Amino acid sequence: MSLVARFLERAEAGGIVVEPMRRRHVARVLEIERESYPKPWTTTVFHDELDQVGTGHRHYLVARDGRAVLGYGGLMFVVDEAHVTNIAVRPDHRRAGIATRLLGELADVAVARGCAAWTLEVRASSRGAQELYRRFGFAPAGIRARYYENTEDAIVMWCHDIASEQHRTRLRELCPEAAR
Repeated sequence: MSLVARFLERAEAGGIVVEPMRRRHVARVLEIERESYPKPWTTTVFHDELDQVGTGHRHYLVARDGRAVLGYGGLMFVVDEAHVTNIAVRPDHRRAGIATRLLGELADVAVARGCAAWTLEVRASSRGAQELYRRFGFAPAGIRARYYENTEDAIVMWCHDIASEQHRTRLRELCPEAAR
């Protein structure tokens, strides 16, 4: 199938499309970043992260509906582990399954890369995000005191055995629309 045919097929199908983040997405990603975090990443930081995608050290995705970027997420790879660098959704699209979809797709990437575990930090005050991560099998493993803006603690969470059949079953149940 040609590139144009695939594009038209996706456009006709409508709905949320999850795809690799590109530099052309960064302006819209920055809008979400500013709405989501007190100290947002800059254009330079996102460009540096995307440069590392080419080296295999990072992977970033966007969720979009048409041209509108609704959310994004990323991974950093260290040996056989993946670290969720960030995940955010536009405030007016939260609680609609977009973060679940992004996390499901990122999980697939981590497993395909041969990662045995993945980890992340989450704000101690972000109960909704913590619950999302628990559904994916993450468990609290520690605290990073004053991690965010030197004021708020981060909860360090880990999820092990992500390549197991049990974890893949969990992912299929949580995010059936992700390619597996």
